[in-house]
Amino acid sequence: MPQMSKGGKYIFGWSEIREDGALIFPVPAVGEYKLHQEQYIYIVSGSKQTGGFCVMSEPLLSRSKLNHILKENSRLADRTLKEGELISYKGRKYGWLTLKDNGVRLSESLMQMLDIKTGDKLLAIRSSNIAFTMGAKGSLIQKANEYTGEIEVF
Repeated sequence: MPQMSKGGKYIFGWSEIREDGALIFPVPAVGEYKLHQEQYIYIVSGSKQTGGFCVMSEPLLSRSKLNHILKENSRLADRTLKEGELISYKGRKYGWLTLKDNGVRLSESLMQMLDIKTGDKLLAIRSSNIAFTMGAKGSLIQKANEYTGEIEVF
């Protein structure tokens, strides 16, 4: 797992948004965050700097200090919110997606809300013990584009 700078964040690999909106997560990220055990994931809009979105499993989110997100947003917690629809909460947007074969399908409207599009390569970045980021822009993406070693594409 490459590290773009000494003491910097680790990256898992690139994922390209396919024509049908399919996005496959890097296998190392799926393993580390135990996504292979899940049917659904929660997504959170990315930071202004990195864009894209963050990926969390229900068990990791519900056992973290961020569990208030689910407690205070019952439509998100019980998934009565439409799949791929985002709700705003404390400055970020939250939603859920079905996870199948280590990936998700992003609708056109969801991609627009997240400011990403078909053909974009998103960089899977280790963010914390409960989430990884699928980053779309910023200095880390630039460093990864300039990296001379191998970064796997999924």
